[in-house]
Amino acid sequence: MAAAGPTLAVVAREAGVSVPTASKVVNGRDDVAPETRRRVTEALERLGYVRRPRFDATKAPALIDLVVQALDSSWSGAVLHGVEDAAHEAGLEVVVSAGPVRSRAGRPEHGWLDKLTARGSSGVLFNLAELTRAQYAWLDHHRIPYVLIDPAHEPPAGVVSVGAANWQGGVTATEHLLALGHERIAVIAGSRRRMCSGARVAGYRSALVSAGLRHRGEYVRHAGFDEETARHRMHELLDLPEPPTAVFVCSDRMALGVYAALAERGLRVPADISVVGFDDLPEARWGTPALTTVRQPLSEMAATALRLLVRLMHGDRPEGTRTELSTRLVVRSSTAAPRARSALRG
Repeated sequence: MAAAGPTLAVVAREAGVSVPTASKVVNGRDDVAPETRRRVTEALERLGYVRRPRFDATKAPALIDLVVQALDSSWSGAVLHGVEDAAHEAGLEVVVSAGPVRSRAGRPEHGWLDKLTARGSSGVLFNLAELTRAQYAWLDHHRIPYVLIDPAHEPPAGVVSVGAANWQGGVTATEHLLALGHERIAVIAGSRRRMCSGARVAGYRSALVSAGLRHRGEYVRHAGFDEETARHRMHELLDLPEPPTAVFVCSDRMALGVYAALAERGLRVPADISVVGFDDLPEARWGTPALTTVRQPLSEMAATALRLLVRLMHGDRPEGTRTELSTRLVVRSSTAAPRARSALRG
């Protein structure tokens, strides 16, 4: 691999400034103090920084890559819709692929990264990515602009990402159940390792504390965003000495597994137990009854990420690196006030 020279982050560290400030100097912005500009300019010359050619919208449409974990999910469909609309407005072409590919040993392979440079990709959007340090370093080394959509983990400093207000979504879902009169509220979360899952559970706990209710550890279960695992976790909750009267499920797909478990026990939603999901995917409307859920603005998140990527392609680095879009509760037919719970055991 040919050496690509120092990254802008290295230049910024050398000059003792932030990456956005160094970017302003590189791009000739005038809102930089003279002394700061001098330090950055000297660092650029000292380190031999070579600027990546700027995106030119007057030339033929540039290519960007959208990398998703799976191509056959309604989640990816919503993301693709948002990216395509925003890319059309920006005059960009989009290449969609599933990745990153992993070897039999479970280690990420780099072939898909090499394809980015081979086809002259001007930037990359990663959706639900679990990138390694080496992959982040590869992208920085080749100076390929990229933005993360709903990253699985906390990104490295300076990496631009777009997500939803997951904590507030957890608060909203739980407050809705509290307002209906529920006190025994359980949560079926996704993966313990996923950033969004932890934020949703934290919001759930915060709402309970604000309502003066004791947090019950046995009411918190993790199902890894898997529908079948969520079905098993719901059975575990129903087997507790005091089963919950309502459950906040941290994805609509997992809520379908919860519906299946309740049907297997002969329980009705919401007459016997209330259920709230998260995402507002098409599956939420197809269920019987239709699922009350927290809407995550997936298409809007994707469009926002595309617009941020275009800014990076133009050499304009945003001051903030994390953008969060609001969630909102969509009330349907799966929640109601609690009643006598004698039917829950058995």
